[in-house]
Amino acid sequence: MELFQAKDHYILQQGERALWCSRRDGGLQLRPATDLLLAWNPICLGLVEGVIGKIQLHSDLPWWLILIRQKALVGKLPGDHEVCKVTKIAVLSLSEMEPQDLELELCKKHHFGINKPEKIVPSPDDSKFLLKTFTHIKSNVSAPNKKKVKESKEKEKLERRLLEELLKMFMDSESFYYSLTYDLTNSVQRQSTGERDPRPLWQKVDDRFFWNKYMIQDLTEIGTPDVDFWILPIIQGFVQIEELVVNYNESSDDEKSSPETPPQESTCVDDIHPRFLVALISRRSRHRAGMRYKRRGVDKNGNVANYVETEQLIHVHNHTLSFIQTRGSVPVFWSQVGYRYNPRPRLDKSEKDTIAYFCAHFEEQLKIYKKQVIINLVDQAGREKIIGDAYLKQVLLFNSSHLTYVSFDFHEHCRGMKFENVQTLTDAIYDIILDMKWCWVDQAGVICKQEGIFRVNCMDCLDRTNVVQAAIARVVMEQQLKKLGVMPPEQPLPVKCNRIYQIMWANNGDSISRQYAGTAALKGDFTRTGERKLAGVMKDGVNSANRYYLNRFKDAYRQAVIDLMQGIPVTEDLYSIFTKEKEHEALHKENQRSHQELISQLLQSYMKLLLPDDEKFHGGWALIDCDPSLIDATHRDVDVLLLLSNSAYYVAYYDDEVDKVNQYQRLSLEDLEKIEIGPEPTLFGKPKFSCMRLHYRYKEASGYFHTLRAVMRNPEEDGKGRAVNLTKTSLASDLKTKALWHREKIF
Repeated sequence: MELFQAKDHYILQQGERALWCSRRDGGLQLRPATDLLLAWNPICLGLVEGVIGKIQLHSDLPWWLILIRQKALVGKLPGDHEVCKVTKIAVLSLSEMEPQDLELELCKKHHFGINKPEKIVPSPDDSKFLLKTFTHIKSNVSAPNKKKVKESKEKEKLERRLLEELLKMFMDSESFYYSLTYDLTNSVQRQSTGERDPRPLWQKVDDRFFWNKYMIQDLTEIGTPDVDFWILPIIQGFVQIEELVVNYNESSDDEKSSPETPPQESTCVDDIHPRFLVALISRRSRHRAGMRYKRRGVDKNGNVANYVETEQLIHVHNHTLSFIQTRGSVPVFWSQVGYRYNPRPRLDKSEKDTIAYFCAHFEEQLKIYKKQVIINLVDQAGREKIIGDAYLKQVLLFNSSHLTYVSFDFHEHCRGMKFENVQTLTDAIYDIILDMKWCWVDQAGVICKQEGIFRVNCMDCLDRTNVVQAAIARVVMEQQLKKLGVMPPEQPLPVKCNRIYQIMWANNGDSISRQYAGTAALKGDFTRTGERKLAGVMKDGVNSANRYYLNRFKDAYRQAVIDLMQGIPVTEDLYSIFTKEKEHEALHKENQRSHQELISQLLQSYMKLLLPDDEKFHGGWALIDCDPSLIDATHRDVDVLLLLSNSAYYVAYYDDEVDKVNQYQRLSLEDLEKIEIGPEPTLFGKPKFSCMRLHYRYKEASGYFHTLRAVMRNPEEDGKGRAVNLTKTSLASDLKTKALWHREKIF
């Protein structure tokens, strides 16, 4: 659709329809397309994909109109329904201010041969108004008015911060999805009960997941059929759609390729082998929405934080099978004060004061899903125990035959990175999984329905929860495929199918984690590959530290934007946050210095711990493992401590979360075959870093190597390229003096 700018309005137009948005009061009005002739000097700014809604970031400031500037096709669901992801938005101030360059795609009708849209030349009166700066105002006002100018500046500064967070929410996380023809808010089962419903799509959606409901409220209140075209329900969550081929004769030659982007041949179609479509749809509730340390537990309406419904959908021929699970914060009143690393959880209300709200939560859940099987993954000892105990007490007080409670101490059972032990849980609840069934529909209608759901939770309902939900969903999918005759009764899922399936669930975990905690899911490497890698342990420590930083400096603004999107008043004093910005920046710099001191201390400590007395320490480095077979090796923290002695080098993997080295490898310098230095190996795009590959023999066999690069630091502190040069010169030079240096080679 085309976007026009006139003096008093922004006008969206497609075909014979037009939506006029007032630049004076933010009002929305439906008008025929021919009324464009009545607008004052309309200029086409370009093309947009749809309307998300309006938002006001401060009561004294104008409204902003949010439009979809760019979309990406995710795939097609059964029935040829396209699902799109919002990748870029345009934000327009509904005021008389001139818009910034929106970088819209230009329409061929109005911009043939023109690279950029014309800008409206304001009238002399408008120019005078725009030329007035705060400097001019300050020189012509009295002292009391200067105070008002200062307040106005603070409001505008706050608005800029919130606007930045709004843009990041939509454009960095890529977590908003929509379909013009398919109801993404409702599961297959809920949709199958409302067949032949003549109402427009937006009136049939599940209110819990209609994320832009408040922002589009001005349109939904118009109440005429003409408005249906402009109302686009958007969900926050995750959608991935893949086609898989069941081929047991395929080789696993692609094991060395990146799990993030499986090779093209894994999805090729072979008429001999059955194929099926699998989709993963996660819908994040708009109720009690927010960030990790800002929203915990239950509220007074029975809504819980980080509530997500995840549907796994399989389509084979004319059969569509759906299985849903939910996750959500423990429904008691609890919190964590987020201004310290890994804060201790605490209960905010007594057992008695919590009962009514716990009941409200589960009464609604049972009304929707009929039965609930709670899978509680919190630790049964230590700091998490207080939350797990409170949960169990409330379940016992609720005393419902439709509620089943299962406790599984994830960390205890999977101690030592043995996440495959999750199968202990799936084996124990196998009969419950089968009894729950799943939704199954074909062209004739509903064959069977899912009876109840698994409600899985840990403390954050992120990392542990995603691993367990993926394991349960896999059991269900294998049963479904066997029922349909796609898989032999005694065979597991083929290697390539399983690999893509694991990637989908890992991507789902990462997406939900970014929305709630600001970083990718911990333990994501296990979900992707089925095994826990040391590099994944390193990333977990980095992500935990990132979550802490994001909470301290960013979450307040992000939470405010989420609240404003849902029409909830912002209660936190945001002014006090950015007025203390210098204090925060100084603290962050101090943290950086402390981090460098920590690295130095680590190197010294583990030099003494790992090196025997007869070895001489030559140096140590904090490095990143950037092996091409690993995922997301671009974080900026310590993964590996590389220690060099006169007779060996040590690769020690450091876990930031528990503050210790989990495992290490000692390699004799005699087994070091060669060192290569060159661009970081990458499957896509240009390499961003230089790195070093150490080739070594293991048990007299060649072909083993470590690929490492330096931790990138602040260029202002270290000087551009210094970290890389440190690796190339110091370490390589030391190894060269041991007569083991081979000629540099670019790989």
